[in-house]
Amino acid sequence: MTQPLATRVAQHPRTLWLLTTGAALVLSACGGSSHHFSFEESSKTLATQQVASDLIGLPTKGAAVTSVETPTAASGPQPPTSIRANIAIAPVDTSAPAIKMGLLLPKEWNGKVVMIGGGGYNGTIPSLYSYSAAPASQGAYPLLDQGYAVFASDSGHQAGAAGSRDGSFGTNDEAVANFSGAALKKVSDVADVLVTRFYGRKPGKRYFIGGSTGGREALAVAQKWPADWDGVVSWYPAWNAASLDLQFGRLSRAFAQPGAYPSLAQRKLLRQAALAQCDGLDGAADGVISNVAACNAQFDPATAQINGQPLRCASGGNEGDQCLSDAMIAALNAYNTPITFSSPLGSGETQYPGFNVWGSELGETGTSPLQPTVNLLAMNTTAPASPAPLTAPYWAVFWDQWVRYFVTRDANFDSLSLDPQNPGLWTDRIQALTKMQDINSTDLSAFHKRGGKLLMAHGTADVLVSTRATAQYWERLQQTMGTATVREFARYYEVPGYGHAASTAFNANWDSLKALDQWVSNGTAPTAQVVTDTAGVPGRTRPLCDYPSWPRYGGTGDVNKAESFGCVAP
Repeated sequence: MTQPLATRVAQHPRTLWLLTTGAALVLSACGGSSHHFSFEESSKTLATQQVASDLIGLPTKGAAVTSVETPTAASGPQPPTSIRANIAIAPVDTSAPAIKMGLLLPKEWNGKVVMIGGGGYNGTIPSLYSYSAAPASQGAYPLLDQGYAVFASDSGHQAGAAGSRDGSFGTNDEAVANFSGAALKKVSDVADVLVTRFYGRKPGKRYFIGGSTGGREALAVAQKWPADWDGVVSWYPAWNAASLDLQFGRLSRAFAQPGAYPSLAQRKLLRQAALAQCDGLDGAADGVISNVAACNAQFDPATAQINGQPLRCASGGNEGDQCLSDAMIAALNAYNTPITFSSPLGSGETQYPGFNVWGSELGETGTSPLQPTVNLLAMNTTAPASPAPLTAPYWAVFWDQWVRYFVTRDANFDSLSLDPQNPGLWTDRIQALTKMQDINSTDLSAFHKRGGKLLMAHGTADVLVSTRATAQYWERLQQTMGTATVREFARYYEVPGYGHAASTAFNANWDSLKALDQWVSNGTAPTAQVVTDTAGVPGRTRPLCDYPSWPRYGGTGDVNKAESFGCVAP
């Protein structure tokens, strides 16, 4: 039951502060006295701010600023004048961790806010200075430089040594609910209150940008809280996260088979063989496979050749780094194919697709400074095991943690013994988790009706979150709402050669925030968008093609310039 206004004011004096501030703004708009904002004065009171639980849309025990700091750089250019608040949101369950969040408030505010999404199992507060695939040309502080207030959280738990692969919080129901999406609303509401108090006015525009888990979170806010958001950018979204976990289990079991895990050198050999066969399918031999569908249809590691020699070892066994064994080829074919479930999951999902393995970076030897990150987010350096060491593939550690902490809640459980397609006595628990973690609604009509805009992008060489899954979500969105309607508020682009968050072949930079803001604020829909490579051939550009089209070289012009390519249909 809603409390009378007088009661709420008596219990929470800050409610009166917000009401009177709002009234002052209304008077200003009507010709009354204008509100005077003083960065210095607001900064002085920031450290004592609290947010009552009834100002937060989901159950908490309120929030409080725990410390403030002035951002500075140890070296290089100093950030624009700003202040950061560190905040804790108290859980209802006293055994659950608090949600920790950061809020960055610039002196020269543009009236807009950006929430940054997390990654993996979260557990740390992301950087508040930049965003997924932000152009390197914008420098170290693209969000502050443009005047955005920025906030993000750890989603309600604090990671240990395993970092973004630490799923040990999965034994607590409130922590799981927060990670699965509840923290997004709680953090957003707290930030909205504190930003409004600090500047004396509410944000004019609210944006969300994230990749991977952050991409799932971007879709979650558009699906669940459409009235709160003006625009979202979703990079390589793990939107059907629990279904993906089950695919991770299938892959873990496949590559844990005797002799099935390929070495760094063997993975590099596989990529070179795929490039030799598929690189030219887009009209340009440039180290990037753009005609991915054709490559997937044509390439077969069992029959492929590299430098005139068969990729498959002649004996079928592991003969060393110069070829692949039959066991490796079988596991790689599993990577390329979907997991299908014996019956629909609690979320309704019936499968999770395979990955674009051929020509993608699975982790290999290389001198690029990005190589360690690429390896970590792919197949790493040792085979899957239970318990999974941190040197195992990222997805193997993810599965191991999910099974031991989210599903069985038994730290000693053998995760490789659980069959993701026939989970037996764990079926009900997995069904419940999929209902929470698969963010798969494709009715975004409320978001569209209030003017929200959605940008989605995914690298075709992602081997941690399948590009094919993102394409499935996009196609379902069009089926649910109609292609013409979706065109009014959303775009989806695939970036050839780009992996998961980082790539040595084509490391994508794109000013998605500018494209989003121009669409939301000015009604200017994105056209002729260009993505820039910072690693494979630094500075080269490619057009961002509306899915399902892809960039094909026209036969003339500089192969490193976007204008030499045209977007063609499959």
